[in-house]
Amino acid sequence: MQEYPIKRGLTKDLEVRVVAELKNCFGKDPEKIAKGYRITSGALKRLDVLPGEGGKSVVIDTESDMKVTDEVIIDTNKRFRKFLDAVTGFSTKERVKRAKSVGGE
Repeated sequence: MQEYPIKRGLTKDLEVRVVAELKNCFGKDPEKIAKGYRITSGALKRLDVLPGEGGKSVVIDTESDMKVTDEVIIDTNKRFRKFLDAVTGFSTKERVKRAKSVGGE
């Protein structure tokens, strides 16, 4: 499980954006689960997206399918990064930088 902070100003419509971006990035309608949404796509047997503490982050839990080809893995990773960029409002570089600053304190 990994928690990703959401950029200020993007937390208001978080649930709507999560659903829209899952559809946009993975091309499938997400399934509503207890506290969030679930999707299965490509190299992901399961991708759960849940709201984080106070609605200021998202918690992502994944389960990988180890039997898929490298091409499917690459495509799935690309789609997942695109989803994170859209939902969090932070680019991959910004997420890494924030993670390092939090971990270094």
